[in-house]
Amino acid sequence: MTPKHIMDHGLQVGEDCFAVATIVRTAGTTSAKPGAKALLREDGTILEGWLGGGCVRSAIKDATLRAYATGQPQFISVAPEENLMEKGVRAGDAVDGVRFARNGCPSKGTIDIFIEPYLPTPDLLIFGESPVAEKLKELAPQFGWAVATASADAPLAPRLPVRGRYLVIATQGQGDLAALKTGLADAVDYVAFVGSTKKFASLSKKLVAAGTDPAAIAAVCAPAGLNIGAVTPAEIALSILAELTQVKRDLLAKVAQNG
Repeated sequence: MTPKHIMDHGLQVGEDCFAVATIVRTAGTTSAKPGAKALLREDGTILEGWLGGGCVRSAIKDATLRAYATGQPQFISVAPEENLMEKGVRAGDAVDGVRFARNGCPSKGTIDIFIEPYLPTPDLLIFGESPVAEKLKELAPQFGWAVATASADAPLAPRLPVRGRYLVIATQGQGDLAALKTGLADAVDYVAFVGSTKKFASLSKKLVAAGTDPAAIAAVCAPAGLNIGAVTPAEIALSILAELTQVKRDLLAKVAQNG
């Protein structure tokens, strides 16, 4: 699939969910051959291309859903029951990165398919106009984040499906409490507060008194960022980006493990 194929279907890289599936190997009688590709919606529907008949559709759909849930590519081998038995595996088993599925069609062919998901760029909402906030806004897009400035004066915009949402409170004395109230009002994947542990402890008491969920308060990373000895705004922003990356990867790893 080329960028033109993707654009022809109204899909935008970094904004929409889609996947590209490629047949990498076949054995026996199969209608599709190695090199065949297809563009898939997030529900496994084929938008364009050819991967074979109904024998592989269920396996492709399951693998596509799993790819979106975990953010990880999937490699599936669709084979007749007797071939699976010869390998000592059953449909649904995953061995060495390959997940097996049964081909119940009379053709009795085997098709190996690689499915690569393209997920929306995660949102990074930043509260504040402090030097740290400005440096973070400058650096984050280079590391695959969709950056936007958030305001404590209005609720956060609705969260888009399958799109991560991460918040950094970098108000640094200019409306800290209001920003925290707004940021903690909705479910997010990560919230960090740029400020000292002592300062956040004081704000936490006020948040509890205002009715904010204590569990949400306890989940805030404060002070924000990994401890790399950061001093300057650029270094602090770098430490926050490192922590953001770590949290994002850990979340994907947990989903993949559970999937």
